[in-house]
Amino acid sequence: MTLVPTLETDRLILRGVKSSDFEPFADFFASKASRFIGGPLDRVSVWRALSGYAGSWFMRGYGEFALEEKVSGKFAGLVGPWFPEGWPEPEIAWTIIPEFQGKGFAKEAALRSLRFAYQDLGWKTACSCIDADNTPSIKLAESLGAICEGETEIQPHGPALLYRHRPPSDFLGNDGLEAAA
Repeated sequence: MTLVPTLETDRLILRGVKSSDFEPFADFFASKASRFIGGPLDRVSVWRALSGYAGSWFMRGYGEFALEEKVSGKFAGLVGPWFPEGWPEPEIAWTIIPEFQGKGFAKEAALRSLRFAYQDLGWKTACSCIDADNTPSIKLAESLGAICEGETEIQPHGPALLYRHRPPSDFLGNDGLEAAA
């Protein structure tokens, strides 16, 4: 059984999924905003999806972190290492609830997650698989320094662009995340 570590950034707590995260996640998945990650979904399917995010920690020893905004204590989304069945390789994934989009939370959490994947999990490389129509995620990947390597296949979702993140040497040995940005 793997315990989910708690990480922090200036504005966020990266933690394990809690049952209280279900309602905001269900609201997100009920909207068209969830289209790039398999939505919209009904509540039963959202429960299964959220349970899958939590279960990844037990199946793989890592998974996406639930993001909690420090100021409000609200669930802001999921970000972190992810490798479900059907993916080409482990990735750093992100999903931000609409009310928290445009605030830089995804980048802040993705940088911390990359450092975690390289330092704590020993990853030698990381990617992000992004729908070609998901312009905000493409911009985020590029702002993180990721380079598009071309198209890959995600089961059962279909084609996606594979963005390769900068290597571990860009994240390890730095005193802070600002140096890695």
